[in-house]
Amino acid sequence: MFKALNAQSIASRLFLSAAFWSATILALAGLGLSALNARTAEANFDGELDVYVKALVANVAVAEEPRSTAPPVIAPQFELPFSGWYWQIDRLDAEQPDIRTSRSLFGALLPRLQGESMKRGQASGYAIGPGEKTVRMIEREIDAGEEGRFLVQVAANAEVIQTQILNFEYWLAATFLALALALIGSTALAVRFGLRPLRRLREGVAAIRQGESLRIEGEFPEDVAPLAAELNLLIDSNREVVERARTQVGNLAHALKTPLSVIVNEADAGSPALADKVREQAALMTQQVSFYLDRARAAARATSSNTATELKPVVEALARTFDKVYAERGLDFEVGEIEALRFRGEAQDLTDLIGNLLDNSGKWARSHVLVSAAREPATNPQGRPFFLVSIDDDGAGLDVAAREAAVERGRRLDETRPGSGLGLSIVVDLAAVYGGSLSLEDSALGGLRATLRLPCL
Repeated sequence: MFKALNAQSIASRLFLSAAFWSATILALAGLGLSALNARTAEANFDGELDVYVKALVANVAVAEEPRSTAPPVIAPQFELPFSGWYWQIDRLDAEQPDIRTSRSLFGALLPRLQGESMKRGQASGYAIGPGEKTVRMIEREIDAGEEGRFLVQVAANAEVIQTQILNFEYWLAATFLALALALIGSTALAVRFGLRPLRRLREGVAAIRQGESLRIEGEFPEDVAPLAAELNLLIDSNREVVERARTQVGNLAHALKTPLSVIVNEADAGSPALADKVREQAALMTQQVSFYLDRARAAARATSSNTATELKPVVEALARTFDKVYAERGLDFEVGEIEALRFRGEAQDLTDLIGNLLDNSGKWARSHVLVSAAREPATNPQGRPFFLVSIDDDGAGLDVAAREAAVERGRRLDETRPGSGLGLSIVVDLAAVYGGSLSLEDSALGGLRATLRLPCL
């Protein structure tokens, strides 16, 4: 049963659930209304019978001879034999039976109510009357003082009540059946309409798989929009991974082409220094392969890692480290305002990113480097959250053309400074792996500001 239920689609499960509860609620409501109507019908019928009881009680109370056998006339239906309307007055304290009845009883007698308790001297209920027919009866005991104690009974055929109840239940059932069909139909339409965004989402994914679209397009309700946004981010991320892999393979092939050409040329020329040249070029190729392997590992960590790294401890640890590294120059690496942020990635990658920027700033700063970080203002509530790490120095700074050249791989703006020229390009590549970026601009300290944008939780 449960397996069959789990096999149902969401639409089927929603529809069946709504239909079941609608039918249950309608059934309970119908039973409640039916019971309430039956009690109301009986109460109204008892009210009519009670009018005749009061008339008989008044007749007994004012009669000059209560023992008279002449029955009072209170309504025409009590005069017709076996009309279904009966009354009976029985003296309770007489030694001999003293009973007066309506002409409609035609010699028959009304039974006493069984199992019905008297409330204020009166009881009501069902009994078997003349002709073995069920009657609704009210009986009341009265004390006429010296005239004696009497039991007054009024009964009527219960078919009147049953007919009213059956008619009501018939129309109630017809009404609730129509209501149930309307609810089931509206539920089916509501489920179909409510799940339309999911069908559009499925169609969007199918269009991407078939190559008809690059992203899931269109507006979605706020309940489904985050899912569509996450799918688009996943698709973009996968596309970036593929493009990055293609680029990295191309870069690696290009990087290995030159050393291989040198080795081939040396071999063709029969150079006596071939062995040294092979070792030199092999070392260069090893460096290139290691570089691109590191980038591939970083990309794998970025796309598959679910870890988070606290930003502030990493920044503070790096600042202390570079304070010692550049102690001879007297550089001050100051940690400014750092919000409580968590990097959505590996701690080693965060250390490499910020460490390369701090190292670069330390090479160019005169005396002061400032690090600060804050959450990026959210421009798209459905997008991924990011934070910004700003590293300012009081060095000479760079013009616009030099900033563009600074992020090129292997480009060194000043050959007198130590380094390989890979630092900023590594930061650019690694930040891109996480969907982030690096920007360079003028600093308030007079030098260069490097702003690193990375995803956070």
